Amino acid sequence: MILDRFRLDDTVAVITGAGRGLGAAIAVAYAEAGADAVISARSESELEKVAAEVADRGRRARVVVADLSDPDAAAALAQTAVDAFGRLDTVVNNVGGAMPRPLLDTSPKNLSDAFGFNVANAHALVTAAVPLVLETAGSGSIINITSAMGRLPGRAYAAYGTAKAALAHYTRLAAMDLNPRIRVNAIAPGAILTSALDIVAADDTMRTAIENSTPMHRLGEPEDIAAAAVYLASPAGAYVTGKVLEVDGGIIAPNLDLPIPDM
Repeated sequence: MILDRFRLDDTVAVITGAGRGLGAAIAVAYAEAGADAVISARSESELEKVAAEVADRGRRARVVVADLSDPDAAAALAQTAVDAFGRLDTVVNNVGGAMPRPLLDTSPKNLSDAFGFNVANAHALVTAAVPLVLETAGSGSIINITSAMGRLPGRAYAAYGTAKAALAHYTRLAAMDLNPRIRVNAIAPGAILTSALDIVAADDTMRTAIENSTPMHRLGEPEDIAAAAVYLASPAGAYVTGKVLEVDGGIIAPNLDLPIPDM
C-alpha cells in the first residue's frame, strides 16, 4: 500500500523549537505516523503539553528544556535521543528566527546573530547527529525549516532572510556531503497560522490582505508543514535529497508588506 510508505514506525526524531507552532505540529504528526521524539524548547510547560499529545497517539516524547541559541545545547539533543530511545533516525531543525529591522538599523551583530541562531545551531546538531544516525539506524533524514523570506525580497528582512537563504543552501551542500545514507532537505513555509501571526490573524483587514495576495487565498496551517515533514522523513521521500520544499500557498512575492518608508 502506498500509504505505508508514509509511516515512521519505531523511528526516533529530534525536533527543536517543539513547544508550539510548527515544531509541536511536527512532533504530533510524527507520533501519528509511528515515531518517538526528543522535543526541545525553552518552555517546559509548553513541551509537556506537546508530550501529552504525543502520548495520546501511543508514542513517547522526551522533553528537554534548553536554550537552543547555544550550539552545545542543540548538539546534545542527538545523544539524548540515543540514550532515551536507543537510536536516532530524523533531525528537524525548526528553531530559528530574527526580528524584522530596517536595513540601515541592522548592525553586523544582528546579521551574525541571525546566522548563528538559524544556521550555526542547525549545523551543530547535524554534525552531532550524523554519526549517531549512521551507528544506530544506518541511514536517516535531516529536515531544516527555512522560510519563503529566504527566497523572496521584502523590506526589513535583511538579517532573517539572509540567514534563511543561507540555511537553504546549507541544506543543498550538506546533502552532497552526506549522500547516500543521510538525506538532507528543507521546508520553506510561507505565512503559517502560528502565534507569530496572532496579531495579523486577529485583524480582519490585515488577514484579508494577506489571503488576497496568496494564490491559495488562505493562511497556512501548521499541519501543512507537518505533512511535508512526514513526507521528507518517511520512505515516501526516499529519493529526495538536497531540495527545498516550498509550502507557501504559491506566493511569488511577499504577501505581507511591513510599513517601511521609501528612501
